[in-house]
Amino acid sequence: MLTHWSALRLLRCYSLQQAMLATISSRALDSVNPTTRKAQLLAVVAAALGYFVDLYDIVIFGVVRVASLRELGVVGQANTDWGLALLNLQMAGMLIGGFFWGWVGDRYGRRRALIATIALYSLANIANAFVTSVEQYALLRLLAGIGLAGELGAGITLIAELLPKRARGYGTTVISFLGLVGALVASYVGQWLDWRTAYLIGGGLGLGVLALRLRVLTESALFQPGRADAGSLRRLLGDAVLRRRFVAVILVGVPIWYVSALFVNLAPEYGKALGFAAPLSVAEVLRWQALGLALGSAGAGLLSEWLASRKRVIAAALLLLPLLNLALLRSDSSGHYLALMFAIGLAQGYWTVFVTLAAEQFGTGLRATVATAVPNLVRASVLPVSLGVKLLWPLLGLLGATLALGALVYLLAGLCLRGLPETHGRELDYRD
Repeated sequence: MLTHWSALRLLRCYSLQQAMLATISSRALDSVNPTTRKAQLLAVVAAALGYFVDLYDIVIFGVVRVASLRELGVVGQANTDWGLALLNLQMAGMLIGGFFWGWVGDRYGRRRALIATIALYSLANIANAFVTSVEQYALLRLLAGIGLAGELGAGITLIAELLPKRARGYGTTVISFLGLVGALVASYVGQWLDWRTAYLIGGGLGLGVLALRLRVLTESALFQPGRADAGSLRRLLGDAVLRRRFVAVILVGVPIWYVSALFVNLAPEYGKALGFAAPLSVAEVLRWQALGLALGSAGAGLLSEWLASRKRVIAAALLLLPLLNLALLRSDSSGHYLALMFAIGLAQGYWTVFVTLAAEQFGTGLRATVATAVPNLVRASVLPVSLGVKLLWPLLGLLGATLALGALVYLLAGLCLRGLPETHGRELDYRD
């Protein structure tokens, strides 16, 4: 069972989601035809529930990884080695899928991409519950990664184009917020239920959302099938202006995963380096970060609408995060560390505004490609960040390596944000 406090946290997240949907309906869509408004709200719900299952699956693998491999007969150092291999395969799948589903979304439609992605990773999740060998597990994590990669970008693109500009930020906020609640739920499900059951739950939820999408999702009116430049990665990377903008957007999001790669994944090592009496648990740190992220994503999205600015919200987060990181590295207890991870999660909530900014930076023929590739490339920054700390660790120690790498990450993010145009309220019916 969940503890009383855990259940209360989930209930508060659900209440906040309901409040945001009510805000979209009563304020942002008040002048829209009732039939159209209903279709738009259903589209937001269908996209948001898909991202809930998406992050549930990403997190559930990390939570059940050790136990699932142990049951498959992989123990000791082999458990760690195979665990890293499976994680890398999932990441490789997400990198492949990040570009593939963006191309599908720009070439064949956002709706088709959303239906295909959730079908693939839901079936892969269900199949995960029946694996009998680590080789089967590896193949399914690769397939799941490919499917997971398209969920956020395709959803953000479709909702951004379906909703009027005054409602766009609210819609993308609901998607991001509910997805992060999915990560929080997974941290509990993976702890309290058998790992095979946890995978079945994720797959079953995904198929349920697939059925909903087949019934309620409509294609964006801005999507134009058959355009020669649709989804052209060559055009995106071949044009110097577009390429610089694409790289700049990616670097603005890297601080979010810099934090997750280090302060979450290496939490036991930081606890030891800081001399904590009680060891830190990755699951507990992840839980507090996920709660902060869920609430922070809602707050950042709403604040962006109230301020009529994407860049001001992201700039504030990029100023606050380094200060919180410094405070974390001066923690004197595990409780202090967990409290600061909650605060850091709140600041990381600029992810909502960031993915919206990414979608708004590019025209219709490239929007799905960019919106799908960017989140996955930002997630992949975990690899160079982890490698950078590993290389600097022997020279500077863990804390010194963290500070040196963080200075570079935050400096680049700030410089790149400064060079990007403000996109709040921008009409999206244009081509680059």
